[in-house]
Amino acid sequence: MSDSLASPTPPSLPAHHRKLRIAAAVGVVLAAAIVIAGVSVRRSEASNLQARADSISIPTVAVIAPGKVSAAGTLDLPGRLEANSRASIYARVSGYLKSWKVDIGAPVKAGRLLAEIETPDLDQQLLQARADLASATSNALQAQATAKRWQALLSSDSVSRQEAEEKNSDLTAKQAMVKAGQANVDRFRAMKDFTRIVAPFDGVVTARNTDVGALINVGGGAGQELFVVSDTRKLRVYVTVPQSYTAQIKRGTKARLSVPERPGQSFTATVESVSGAVNAAAGGMLIQLAVDNAKGELLPGGFASVNLDLPQGLATLSIPPSALVFNKKGLQVATVDADNKIVVKPVTIARDYGKYLEIASGLAADDRVVESPPDGIASGDPVHVAEKAAPAAGSAASGNK
Repeated sequence: MSDSLASPTPPSLPAHHRKLRIAAAVGVVLAAAIVIAGVSVRRSEASNLQARADSISIPTVAVIAPGKVSAAGTLDLPGRLEANSRASIYARVSGYLKSWKVDIGAPVKAGRLLAEIETPDLDQQLLQARADLASATSNALQAQATAKRWQALLSSDSVSRQEAEEKNSDLTAKQAMVKAGQANVDRFRAMKDFTRIVAPFDGVVTARNTDVGALINVGGGAGQELFVVSDTRKLRVYVTVPQSYTAQIKRGTKARLSVPERPGQSFTATVESVSGAVNAAAGGMLIQLAVDNAKGELLPGGFASVNLDLPQGLATLSIPPSALVFNKKGLQVATVDADNKIVVKPVTIARDYGKYLEIASGLAADDRVVESPPDGIASGDPVHVAEKAAPAAGSAASGNK
């Protein structure tokens, strides 16, 4: 009875059915593993690609240390030679050139006759002035005699006092006209002396711009210079010194000059005066040096290379021209900080040596300078730093520049 009331036992599955279920479960697990592995691989590849893209987007730069240039030594600058004294000779009277006595290159002494001017108009004016003086003198003598007679008549009460005073006043006016006539004659005589053109000082005639028979106009707006006389025994040299060196140039500073027409020769010059102001257009201060030219080896108006002796100073920094960035903000240099990020610094250039630039301000000796900064680089941009290059040119070979 108890056996009949018990629940029936389910029939057991065949063995091949169980194998199929196990195989299906294994397949599902394998498929899930493959899917998970594929997704993981794809995510890893995407991450690697993103990392590569990010790495590629960050530029790689080479950095250099600024070179050092000793500020002691000399300063090479272009200069202009001028005569110690130079006078352009103009005419003070109009006329025609009668003759000239000296030509270019001729040495002259002060007062030496250079040329003569023929002045027919002035001659006639002088004759007229003399005639006017003679007429005024005659009138004055007549007025003097009349005033004397009327003064005698006044003593006998033959004429009134007023009439006598009128005659004396007329005499005074006639005498004034004589003085005016004499002054006019003297003026024309002085102008007549200007028909002789003479040298104002000892020197050399460096220009003659007239010839016999040429029409001569009074110097100034319409007239031209007839001669130029220059004192070349001593020359002045004008040099514009960059602003960064103005504090080192004093009166008495020595310099050496060289000129293209005398290769291998040098001449000693001395700073005589400084302008004391910076020319805004040239960006430097004008200085004047003096050089002896007793032998006449230097030519006024020529170019000279001036080598100025500078006092001992602090060393300055230098960079190659490729490291310079020029944009609307001016001259800049890209540096790399400790976090390998760009820091753009404004700089000023003291001198340009061609192969390298001497920096006046803006850089520190321990800065890492980007040798060739890419376009569009800005402060804060991350960079990869390549293997450190050699220091900038100019650190050793330019100590005396």
